[in-house]
Amino acid sequence: MEELGLVSASELPSGRRRRRSALAAEQPPGRSSGEGAGHDGAGAAGHGGAAAPAPACPDERPVRRSGRTRRGAARTGADHEGGYGSDGADGAGAPERSGGASRRGRAEEPADPESRARDICLRLLTGAAKTRKQLADALRKREIPDEVAEEVLTRLEEVGLIDDAAFARAWVESRHSVRGLSRRALAQELRTKGVAGDLAEQALAQVDPDDETEAARALVERRLRTTRGLERQTRTRRLVGMLARRGYSEGLAFRVVREALDEEEAGAGEQDGAYGDTAYED
Repeated sequence: MEELGLVSASELPSGRRRRRSALAAEQPPGRSSGEGAGHDGAGAAGHGGAAAPAPACPDERPVRRSGRTRRGAARTGADHEGGYGSDGADGAGAPERSGGASRRGRAEEPADPESRARDICLRLLTGAAKTRKQLADALRKREIPDEVAEEVLTRLEEVGLIDDAAFARAWVESRHSVRGLSRRALAQELRTKGVAGDLAEQALAQVDPDDETEAARALVERRLRTTRGLERQTRTRRLVGMLARRGYSEGLAFRVVREALDEEEAGAGEQDGAYGDTAYED
């Protein structure tokens, strides 16, 4: 064995000691053998276990492990604080807040039908005047019992918050002066609003036949210039149709339109004659 240069089994421990001594001599100064053993896993081997292989970068695993721990803690804290998601929006906490608001809203709404009906009517009357029928329709849509609705509406009439007669008068005055509606069109609208026939007649008495004629003439004058350049028959048909849509009778509409067109043609003839005389004088 000596001739072959082989080491006997009894020499193996001493060879290992020599190699470990050589490795210890190559360690950089200031680093103890205990530190090297701690990082290289020699401590585990000293206790009888196999030395664990050291990672290529010993500092990376603790960083990743601590990062995951911090992220997990952040998620856990978020879940405990109301569940904010990654986009910053409310998570689990949002339904609780909205549900709480809904419960508060239901708690604030009156429980008895009479209080609910009164609140509904007062809210509707705040914006504009309403007829009794309009308010009754609104209460029916909100499933207020009919007997409760009648009692509330009657009480509102007694205190003057519902006044169909005053509503009809204001409606006729506004719609006739602004839109130029005829008595027939105004009567149809009042019926739709639920105004009784006698109250509607009293309100329509504000508009007499002369008022209707003046309103029809004003409407034709405003639309006359938009039909210039068309044939007289076409202009007549369009202007009469406009008056008919506002409730004017066919006889009144044709008469007002014919008078307006005749006046326009007469005015145009006089203007042409004046221009002709001026040219002749020059």
